[in-house]
Amino acid sequence: MNVKEIYKLAIEQGIKNDPRDKAEISDVLKVAAEKYKKLEKDEKEEFDAESLTNPYSDTRILYDSGKPVKTALVGIDMEVGEVLLAKELERGGTKIDLLLSHHPEGVGMTGIADVVDLQAPLFAKHGVPINIAEGVTLPRIEEVRRRFMPANVNRAVDSARLLNISLVSTHTIADNHAYQFVQNLMDSKKPKTVGDVVKILKEVPEFRKATKDKMGPTIFCGTPERKAGKVAALGFTGGTSSANEVFEKFAQAGIGTIIEMHMNEEAKKEAEKHNINVVIAGHIASDSLGMNLFLDELEKKGIKIVPCSGLIRVSRVKR
Repeated sequence: MNVKEIYKLAIEQGIKNDPRDKAEISDVLKVAAEKYKKLEKDEKEEFDAESLTNPYSDTRILYDSGKPVKTALVGIDMEVGEVLLAKELERGGTKIDLLLSHHPEGVGMTGIADVVDLQAPLFAKHGVPINIAEGVTLPRIEEVRRRFMPANVNRAVDSARLLNISLVSTHTIADNHAYQFVQNLMDSKKPKTVGDVVKILKEVPEFRKATKDKMGPTIFCGTPERKAGKVAALGFTGGTSSANEVFEKFAQAGIGTIIEMHMNEEAKKEAEKHNINVVIAGHIASDSLGMNLFLDELEKKGIKIVPCSGLIRVSRVKR
């Protein structure tokens, strides 16, 4: 495969596992196309043309060497250290053709705010009225955009270019995988208590391995004995964590337990205030799960995966 084929497959997988339906995703692309048509010539040159075919602004080809890909170095983060690691591995006899990162770098990082709008239809899918979900989410989009404005986002991209190694980030497309996997798991297992939610998560290899490193699923709000109620995996996709105001809306929608990758203290207090049980699945384990489900598709196509940077590699490819 070449880099463009891998990128195309990533987008296809992201759409396949998106919590939105195909019509909603099509609408996102149509809005981008309509916006582009209305721009002046100089404005069109500044426009992110990838948004016309790719609804995930944090999933991008950051540098393409033009070389075919046989072996990929894959990590949760791919920064300057990992780029240099690729060269060290080459000296040891393992040639790396592609650096594949989960967390975005470069334009993928500055574009992360634009995928936060995925949260509103996700929340609506779980019972929050769409007008309320959008009202809570929109201010969060601008907050995230401002947060990344001063960041030095191209360090890893520049390093990959100078060493002529392709670099791709696959953020939301992997997070969509993780969301669908965990939500389907909960829907099928139907946990009765918060403790049951944790037990079910620990049956997943990535979470089981993370537990041994004391980074596995844990109860953040609630107790093992509390009834789980309606369980929603609302903290897996949508770019970044949601606005704290949303927990009241979750409670009003009848959600009893939410599963998140991670949560800060302010959000924890809001969840407790509204009697929402919270299970933290674990950030790196959750990211690994999403990446693994995509990496399996690459492995099926003959690409060798070399895990690094915290990736808990679990292959589900039948041999």
